[in-house]
Amino acid sequence: MEYVYAAMLLHSAEKEIDDKAVTAVLTAAGVDVDGARVKALVSSLGSVDIGEAMATAVAAPVAAAPAAAGGGSTAEAATAEAVVEEEEEDDGAGFEGLGSLFG
Repeated sequence: MEYVYAAMLLHSAEKEIDDKAVTAVLTAAGVDVDGARVKALVSSLGSVDIGEAMATAVAAPVAAAPAAAGGGSTAEAATAEAVVEEEEEDDGAGFEGLGSLFG
């Protein structure tokens, strides 16, 4: 994960993401650098628009955050409770007919 963070840091600093720069960031952070992993990361990021990827990754959790943060409407809370209750009821539903097999 440190390797990806190093690339994101370089991107946000508007520096070129190459083997030397990623290695320098990782070394400065005290990470034992694996040259093969650095090369793999740099080559895989060659065809990626990092700014767009970060915007997409950030946008998805933010959109879901207000619903997950609580404080939602009572209808949402009731729906969530109904789903939980339904799952609890289904746990034993499959075993009701098994009793007839043994007696």
